[in-house]
Amino acid sequence: MPMRENVSLKNLNSFGIEAKARYFIEINSEDELKSFLLQHKKTALPLLVMGGGSNMLFFKDFDGIVLKNNLNGISVVEENETYVKVRVGAGEVWHNVVMWSVEKNLGGLENLSLIPGTAGAAPIQNIGAYGVEIKNSLVAVEAMAIDSAEKKVFSNQECEFGYRNSVFKNAVKGKYIITAIILELKKQPQFKTEYGAIQSELEKLGITTLSVKAISDAVIAIRKSKLPDPAMIGNAGSFFKNPEITDKEFEKIKQQHPNIPHYPAGENKIKLAAGWLIEQCGWKGFREGDAGCHKNQALVLVNYGNATGAEIYNLALKIKESVYNHFGVHIEPEVNIIQ
Repeated sequence: MPMRENVSLKNLNSFGIEAKARYFIEINSEDELKSFLLQHKKTALPLLVMGGGSNMLFFKDFDGIVLKNNLNGISVVEENETYVKVRVGAGEVWHNVVMWSVEKNLGGLENLSLIPGTAGAAPIQNIGAYGVEIKNSLVAVEAMAIDSAEKKVFSNQECEFGYRNSVFKNAVKGKYIITAIILELKKQPQFKTEYGAIQSELEKLGITTLSVKAISDAVIAIRKSKLPDPAMIGNAGSFFKNPEITDKEFEKIKQQHPNIPHYPAGENKIKLAAGWLIEQCGWKGFREGDAGCHKNQALVLVNYGNATGAEIYNLALKIKESVYNHFGVHIEPEVNIIQ
């Protein structure tokens, strides 16, 4: 596991932002990770862990060590007549994990098809789409403490999952590196098709019998129609979280915007569609230099070629201010800003 210096991260972040790491190392086993961490604690250099680089926006070069997590592997650890428990290495590409479950006809992840990133990043964000979040299938997270290289297992409850949130973004942020996740997949899945455009997409595809593969195919078709491929146009998927507001706040907004899309979000809470709010403010298809708002999905900010992280972020701030001025609603970035 050689350490390299002055390494470009342009091809390692889905925004395609040019930034360099002062030091860069790839980790391919837990033994390598332990050895690295025991050496690292002797230095004062900042550490940034990268998976697929799909949820980060670099402002500038990173003056520390960038660690690329390549801990791979998918293995069955327990099975009975109703479920299969699977251990997934943190470096596995998330969509490949979903496709593995689809091929085995195991339910729970199909609505999360084509979400960019790695398995290790999934619980940090509590990734979700179309009414499903990873917390619904996750049993545990295996991690290694950065300061001691000691292993720890976080139960689902200990992960303290919230909307695009977890303990890894709060109380233990920057203290652990996720090495693997344990998922429980169902042999007799209960399908969720009422959210978003899944039902209409199933009809469009002529699918009448629900299956894990049918729902995955529908989600993939929807995402491909709306979201740009990072290999073609730099982006990090959804840039903003869907905001949650109180029932009272919602009723006030609804008086002026009766057609506003909304979803229940727990007790006295309503979730709004950030993409719709942004589109109503006229940002869809906007471009300034090489920074822009995608023409098919206003929730996605894009790099058309040579935009800097600062240019993308400044556009995000303008959009955020615009939505607040128009609706009185705060929208927050889902993307991790590396400053």
